[in-house]
Amino acid sequence: QVQLVESGGELVQAGGSLRLSCAASGRAFSSYAMGWFRQAPGKEREFVATISRTGGNTYYADSVKGRFTISRDNAKNTIYLQMNSLKPEDRAVYYCAADYRAWYLSGTYTWDEHEYDYWGQGTQVTVSS
Repeated sequence: QVQLVESGGELVQAGGSLRLSCAASGRAFSSYAMGWFRQAPGKEREFVATISRTGGNTYYADSVKGRFTISRDNAKNTIYLQMNSLKPEDRAVYYCAADYRAWYLSGTYTWDEHEYDYWGQGTQVTVSS
C-alpha cells in the first residue's frame, strides 16, 4: 500500500512558476514509476509527465514539454513537478500516481492512467491571465 499526498498548488500569474511535490508513504517507494496527471474543469483527466523508478527516464505530454520537469528523490520518498512559463490552460487539479514496476522494468514508465495503482487526492493549480 502506498499513500500519496500532493502539495504546492496555488494561484499564480501566467508566465510564473510553481513546484509541486508528492510525498509517498508506505513500502518500497523506489519500486514505483511515478506520474503526474491533471484534470481541468469539465475535462477528462490527462497525462502530464512520468518518471521511471530510478529517475533515469522521463516522458512528457507535448503540451508541457520544455516547460515542466519531473524529478524524484527516492531518499525522501518524494517526486516533484517543476512548472515554468505557466499558461492559463495549465489550470487544473494535479494528481500524482504510483505504478509498481518489477526490477527488470526499472527503466520504464507509462502514460496510461489505467496502469497506475495508487493516486493522491490532488492539488489545485490556478493560473491567472
